[in-house]
Amino acid sequence: MKNVLKLGIPKGSLQDATIALFKRSGWKINVSGRSYFPEINDDNIECAICRAQEMSRYVENGTMDAGLTGKDWIAENNSDVHIVADLVYSKVSARPARWVLAVPYKSSIKKLEDLEGKKIATELVEFTRRYFAERGINVKVEFSWGATEAKVVSGLADAIVEVTETGSTIRAHGLEIIHELMQTNTQLIANHEAWKDEFKRGKIEQIALLLKGALLGEKLVGIKMNVPENCLEKIVSLLPSLNAPTVSPLYQSTWFSVESVVDSSLVRDLIPELLKHGAEGIIEYPLNKVV
Repeated sequence: MKNVLKLGIPKGSLQDATIALFKRSGWKINVSGRSYFPEINDDNIECAICRAQEMSRYVENGTMDAGLTGKDWIAENNSDVHIVADLVYSKVSARPARWVLAVPYKSSIKKLEDLEGKKIATELVEFTRRYFAERGINVKVEFSWGATEAKVVSGLADAIVEVTETGSTIRAHGLEIIHELMQTNTQLIANHEAWKDEFKRGKIEQIALLLKGALLGEKLVGIKMNVPENCLEKIVSLLPSLNAPTVSPLYQSTWFSVESVVDSSLVRDLIPELLKHGAEGIIEYPLNKVV
């Protein structure tokens, strides 16, 4: 019998981003129709799709050996799983999402204690209950199936606990954030018994290494240019890099080829400076993975 790792892929908003991340990492996952068992180009991995909200339970009980889900849903389910790696990725930004407490702008509720005896609507029910219980604040927490912001606007709840990255949707509904309960991001988790298995642990570690490499590759770009000898020291001093730029002499020339890896957010300011100080033929290129 061949060794196989049972890997959970989150269904819903994270599914496309997860499949794209795996593709950059070297694994192609094909989801066809409504199948919950997509194909993957690795004979030692079997994939299954399930909701991120349920993933940690399935990993904890051994239905899955490993999977990807949010830190928030691990906390919600109070799951006992091995955290392999933090994977911050999002369609919106690279920032961790936040679960926040929000109330109407004109509400008299300004701090946690003001919620004594009040009603809160949220999808993160158990975590929210524990959070307020630990602080000795008596609240009623109700599950919200969606459109949580509308629960406060329509008077069905006094406050909401909702996930956000920028807070723009919450503000657009006339609400203000008065407290942050937790930050969350995607995590690669493993079943404790699977983690003890030599083959499965090795496979999970391989996945973690390449996923993190692909995420880092998204933030960086390669940059290459030709530099005359008399400008070389200045150009090298301008270049940030992981270690040091690569400098190679051009054939039968007093020019050099200079190559480096830099943060993609710096390139728009860096290129004009490089040109100003003598660099020519600048090439910027994307990176698939940085390990």
